[in-house]
Amino acid sequence: MEPLGTCTALLLIGIISFLLLSAIWNSKVYRKGRMPPGPTPLPIIGNVLQLKGKLWDQVFSKFREKYGPVFTLYLGTEPVVVLHGYEAIKEALIDQGNDFSDRPNLPLAEKARKGRGIIFSNGESWQQIRRFTLTTLRNFGMGKKSIEERIQEEARYLLEQFHGTKGQPFDPHHLITCATSSVICSILFGKHYGYDDKMFQTLIALLFENIEVFTSIWGQEKHDDASEFTMENMVACCIDLFSAGTETTSSTLKYGLLILQKYPEIEEKVQEEIDRVVGCSRMPSMADRGQMPYTDAVIHEIQRSLSIASAALPHAMVKDTPFRGYVIPKGTTIFPVLISVLHDSKEFPNPKEFDPEHFLNEDGTFKKSDYFMPFSAGKRICTGEGLARMKLFLFFTSILQNFKLKPITDPEDIDATPLVKPIIRFPRPYKFCVIPR
Repeated sequence: MEPLGTCTALLLIGIISFLLLSAIWNSKVYRKGRMPPGPTPLPIIGNVLQLKGKLWDQVFSKFREKYGPVFTLYLGTEPVVVLHGYEAIKEALIDQGNDFSDRPNLPLAEKARKGRGIIFSNGESWQQIRRFTLTTLRNFGMGKKSIEERIQEEARYLLEQFHGTKGQPFDPHHLITCATSSVICSILFGKHYGYDDKMFQTLIALLFENIEVFTSIWGQEKHDDASEFTMENMVACCIDLFSAGTETTSSTLKYGLLILQKYPEIEEKVQEEIDRVVGCSRMPSMADRGQMPYTDAVIHEIQRSLSIASAALPHAMVKDTPFRGYVIPKGTTIFPVLISVLHDSKEFPNPKEFDPEHFLNEDGTFKKSDYFMPFSAGKRICTGEGLARMKLFLFFTSILQNFKLKPITDPEDIDATPLVKPIIRFPRPYKFCVIPR
């Protein structure tokens, strides 16, 4: 009996020690600044068990009901302040954007980028590289006819590939990914790559491998350690633009084509508008968008419904900052939950339903919404937002101008619900047919 008594005593000592450690650790945690409330973290592992194997946006919604729109979680020993809902995200990223504009020190990002590029850099380095990137993109024709012509040229190539399917079922993943990637490649490298080019395919494969890991420049400058325009930084900048300009746009476009197969009446209305405004003798242009409110509303609803990034890339505090009665310490990671804005039931009635009326006024004109944040908001809004909008509109309208989408199953049986990882949402793989109009 003595060994049993010893084991019991050791077990009790262990439990008491754990509880004391928890009390001490948690008291230190909550004394740090005046952090927002949140679920009680365990020592060392924090709130990881409450997130493991679950859809984070659903967990965040439950925490928001209990703790309000601003709450604190611990990923291990690191505090993360979660922003849930339009008002909290707007107040932080837009109204107090300067204070919330840093990126946290993410180990994988640090290993891959070492603070270089646009996405994960901070401070003066980020400001210089961002200004340089925006200026360079404008010089290459961002928002002008020259970039539009590049996209139209790529759309013609994509249409040729679609014609080559001869009405037979095919998976559009490869073609659409190549088309969206090729646009950014033509800007970065000044060259159009064939969709079967080995180097081009290697770039795309590495991109998807990179995304998988994170979710489960144009020329040399003189080397100067005091300058941000080093070859390493330019390479990192190119990688950021290539990755940002490929997967999100291609996934959104694939999801849009899937949605229209499920709702053929919406496809017909879009094609009627394209025929009326554009006709068949020329390609759609960005100048047409203002005359195509229904098509514009459908594209916005595709982005809203998919909500490909359910949370924005993490931000971090530039300095100790008062926010909503709390004080968030410098360096604290900030998690803006974008899907909580894009699926807000007050702004978008029945937010889980696909409904272009979300972006239409009663008279049929396009209705803008401050809640439309698929590219995030504030200082860290996606640098390539303008390019992404152009690609979506021109690819989407060019395809529907030339083809009728034919599903290989009954439209009612199409599962258009996204495949969801903790913070990323993708369209389900599918095959379909395209029939020339």
